[in-house]
Amino acid sequence: MYSYTRSESRERRRLFLRGAHQALGNNLDPAVTRRMHEIDAKAAERGARELAALQSKTDADRQAVADAKAQVKTSKWGADRAAARDALKAAEKQLRRSENVLHRAEQS
Repeated sequence: MYSYTRSESRERRRLFLRGAHQALGNNLDPAVTRRMHEIDAKAAERGARELAALQSKTDADRQAVADAKAQVKTSKWGADRAAARDALKAAEKQLRRSENVLHRAEQS
């Protein structure tokens, strides 16, 4: 997964256009490709860190759902159980959100 900053995206686009123009003239500057590779390496490293953070967040949300399920099973009937079920629904909703974000990040 690549995670470019706005300035990196602008610089990469500018370098790509410059490289395409130079390639048409058959005079490609190696500094252009070297800088693009540097930007790509930084973006890949940043993307890996973000993906690891998303995975740890998803794992924490899974644990929260397990805790909420245990709370539902061990609570008394009535208001306690209703509150525990509401907490379980909220935890499951958060888990679905974090799993969707993780899936989108893995696909990019």
